[in-house]
Amino acid sequence: MKWLTYIAGLLGLAAVIAMVVHQDGAAIAGAFNHAGWALLWLLPFHVLPLLLDVVGWRILLAPRDPQRRAGLLVLFWIAAVREACNRLLPVANIGGEIVGIRMAKWYGIDGAAVTASIVIEVLLTLINQYLFTALGIVLLIALTQQIGTLDSVLWALVASLPLPVGLFMLLRHGQMFSRLEAVAEKLLGGRTRLTELINGKNLDQDIRTLCASPLRLVGAGAWQFAGFLVGSFETWLALEMLGYPVSIWDAIAIEAVTQALRHIVFIVPAGLGVQEGGMILFGSMIGVPPDASLVLSLAKRLREVGFGVPALLSWQWAEMRRLRAGWQNNSISKLCDTTRTSVENE
Repeated sequence: MKWLTYIAGLLGLAAVIAMVVHQDGAAIAGAFNHAGWALLWLLPFHVLPLLLDVVGWRILLAPRDPQRRAGLLVLFWIAAVREACNRLLPVANIGGEIVGIRMAKWYGIDGAAVTASIVIEVLLTLINQYLFTALGIVLLIALTQQIGTLDSVLWALVASLPLPVGLFMLLRHGQMFSRLEAVAEKLLGGRTRLTELINGKNLDQDIRTLCASPLRLVGAGAWQFAGFLVGSFETWLALEMLGYPVSIWDAIAIEAVTQALRHIVFIVPAGLGVQEGGMILFGSMIGVPPDASLVLSLAKRLREVGFGVPALLSWQWAEMRRLRAGWQNNSISKLCDTTRTSVENE
């Protein structure tokens, strides 16, 4: 699986290079020169959609963290690290969630509670992705009057809708993680750190508790969907600064269908080549030139790197601090044990 991810990443990178070489290099350079340093505004702007997502996550986590040990700022930092891991590292869009669970546990929140909130958050993201993609396809049909291919895609989306619905019902009424824990124990020959990490019984119970709170789910989902919509303004703002202005509806359509394509082909790290190809394809349908779509994708990648790399560095810094503190505590503990033994011997 790891080798497949690396191969997909290399192929995607080769596709990006090929697309850049194929397009008008002068036009690409001219668009970046036209925008200049103004493109840096994409970095602080990204705080807003991410913060809306964090508010939704906080709603899910609130019942198990009434003391707010993990407030919005802490959750925002964790969410930034989660996003950076999923966007910049070859972790198939799940590594960031594992890192997020680990970081949230640093603040004394029960691991099953954190995991349950992230599982439900991912499920809500899947549902919102369906709704956002459907909105994008409808907008593309309305804007371009090209019903054929887009109509087929929309019906395919509707046909696959039972997937998130079935997953919700399984989480709501099933014992998925308890059974997963039992299978892991059989395969590994008993209790291990992995099975303790799954903690299936408590995790299933926490998930069922969240699923039994429809108002909480709707509230979290609404904040998430607002994050999707606000995130579309990044596309509008970037094209405006690059000298290719489009309407808000155009921006939402491009963002929605491109995000959907990137999530479908999740095996490709960072969506290399997938994002660029999707933007060129769907951008051309609403009159955005291929070189402009490619410049837009490159600008969004610069934002991902500019926003994500500091988040990853801060995570590694925190990990090193905790590791160093653990070494110091172990050294002090050993010193105390040695001193106590010496005193007892005397």
